[in-house]
Amino acid sequence: MTDRVFPASKPPTATNGAPPGGALPPPPSDNGNGTANQKPQVYIPANRPVYRPQPYSRHHHHQSRPSCRRVCCCCCFWSILILLILALLTSIAATAVYVIYHPRPPLFSVPSLRVGRVNLTTSSDASVSHLSSFFNFTLISVNPNQHLTFSYDHFAVAVKTVKSNEMLANGTVSGFFSGNGNKTSFRSVIATSTSARELDPDEARRLKSDLTRGARVGLEIEMRTKVKMQMGKLKSEGVEIKVTCGGFEGTVPKGKVPTVATSKQTKCKSDLSVKVWKWSL
Repeated sequence: MTDRVFPASKPPTATNGAPPGGALPPPPSDNGNGTANQKPQVYIPANRPVYRPQPYSRHHHHQSRPSCRRVCCCCCFWSILILLILALLTSIAATAVYVIYHPRPPLFSVPSLRVGRVNLTTSSDASVSHLSSFFNFTLISVNPNQHLTFSYDHFAVAVKTVKSNEMLANGTVSGFFSGNGNKTSFRSVIATSTSARELDPDEARRLKSDLTRGARVGLEIEMRTKVKMQMGKLKSEGVEIKVTCGGFEGTVPKGKVPTVATSKQTKCKSDLSVKVWKWSL
């Protein structure tokens, strides 16, 4: 029988650590620091999603711009903020002016009121009534301010009854200028109804009730005008003012001798509305 030769399970190795076939691997390169340069290995996972660039979208480009609602909200916010700041500055300026100048309204008084005539005539059938009246009073105006002047237009005067508030007579007071701490007096201010003013039946009935209900009649003087104020270089527009002088009681004269109406208080009430935004330089 002949012997069979089987190959070895491991490949033969060269002596002295050399690989078979005599081929040697290239030596590692040196980077100058004594260490060999090795190529870094990047690990890429198998399940990593692949990046695909998104196509250009016009809708996304328009969304990046500020919307109209946002612009409107910003405009409203800044408008309200500016208005609040202006209101705050106005209130601060008004407070400073009041503290520095301490403005006060003018003072009016009527020390005397005379009733010269009050004649109410009615026809026999009570269809037509006429009123003829004559009043005479003294008006005093005082400016209590030292840094504020008043310039008045013509006053419209009306004498009324207290109970029914019906007008008995009317008249006017000429305009005047009231300086710092000035006092102005008007004597013999006349309010009259000389042309026998015709009254309607309801008005005549109310006046007849006021004039015949007793010996004394409650009277009130009402005056209206416009006034311009000046405080230093600040000037105001024409402001309406209402002056009411009440509390008078008088009797209707029977003849040509006038009667004097008395009052517990001679000072009048003035309704002056001063608006800060109407002042200008």
